[in-house]
Amino acid sequence: MTIENTDRRKFLQQAGMTVGAATVIPLLGAKGAEASGWNPGGPVSGSEPDRLFKAGRFKDADQGYAKILRKDPKNAHANAQRGYIALLSNRFADAEKFLTKAVTVAPGDTFSKERLADCYVRQDQFARAVPLLRDTGQEAYAKQYASISGTPYEVRGAQSTRLPFKALNPLPLVEASVNGAPAARFILDTGAPLAFSMETAEKAGLRAVATSTETLGYQPVTMHHGVVGSIRIGDIEVRNVPVVWHDGEMPHALGSRQRPAGTLGSTLFHHFLATLDFGNQAFTLRRKTSAQLNGFRAEAGRANADRLPLWLADARVPCTLGSLNNDGPKVVSLNTGVEGGAGAAAVFTTEAIAERAGALLDHKRPNLYGTMDDAIPFIVRKTSLGRMSARDLYGYALKKQILDDRVRFQTLANFSMEFFKPFALTFDYTNMDLYISHK
Repeated sequence: MTIENTDRRKFLQQAGMTVGAATVIPLLGAKGAEASGWNPGGPVSGSEPDRLFKAGRFKDADQGYAKILRKDPKNAHANAQRGYIALLSNRFADAEKFLTKAVTVAPGDTFSKERLADCYVRQDQFARAVPLLRDTGQEAYAKQYASISGTPYEVRGAQSTRLPFKALNPLPLVEASVNGAPAARFILDTGAPLAFSMETAEKAGLRAVATSTETLGYQPVTMHHGVVGSIRIGDIEVRNVPVVWHDGEMPHALGSRQRPAGTLGSTLFHHFLATLDFGNQAFTLRRKTSAQLNGFRAEAGRANADRLPLWLADARVPCTLGSLNNDGPKVVSLNTGVEGGAGAAAVFTTEAIAERAGALLDHKRPNLYGTMDDAIPFIVRKTSLGRMSARDLYGYALKKQILDDRVRFQTLANFSMEFFKPFALTFDYTNMDLYISHK
């Protein structure tokens, strides 16, 4: 693979192309570090566990915070961090216990209140999240969740369903039907919520219970919040699902008049054992039952799949352990919604990390990521998740990681569509395992 000799800055600006647009929308409207005055370089209690947490060594950090709490049970920071670490691994009882203690001791801790609301949302306990969202200024999401009637995310139909991709490039597309309408194509985006285009929402007869201003591809858009009665994916139907819709442009192939109807993202995948098989271009949803899990694990064993830890950060961004050359394994984020329009980039990281990992950077040809940040193209010889690796992948080095300030720990990189194409990924959000196998 060689670096192209074309500067695409002017073209991208004129085309208004966005990269992984849906992933920029904050699910709970969280404002990240700025919201609660977090200063990554500022003084905090328990400096050693803080250092471990920032480095992504969550188990070691948790042990450090536990030691602090044995001496000081009301330490707000240690309680908040233990709760956050538990939430990353969907250990809901511990997350609720420690985050509740944290916001009781420090009622001004907006970040922990947002994490506690997320803890309830992940369990479909929306009524418990509503007052926390209102208290943190997320009124649109509070109204949306308060409007849910019936059983949220009620699953009907088959025990599992498998759908072929309708497209792979620039992003994976599958068909789904909303409120009984004819099937339309949706992007499979692990960094996104369930989101519709305005046209899809209008055809489905959706009613907005609230609106908010969010960021999509670095541009402000009006986000409409509501609940969809039914979405059918293959032989499975899911009812009473929170959804957002907007008039921002959905990522699509250059020159194509057909626009995706929306995104199917991690807020939906979280309710299933979901497999995105890029190598065989198929999408499988399995109910979260012991029988389905045991059947999948048998398949994974036959496929010689690698099992890696799985964390869910920033409400909907899956993370695991990955490497760039010999740098790692360290925490990486996984985003299937970053399109090939970014120069077929597979990896996004910082200049400092790319240089440390020994990537080949082309400083003479800075490019554009989204519509705002300069980025340096590079080639990385080996990119890995567990035992699964790809060679000579193209990437962009940014000034800083987009995710890190929001999640408060350091990520090595974001791996996107171009990396995943030979592989199958299965997300087990019950046991917090990520399975990856080669075609």
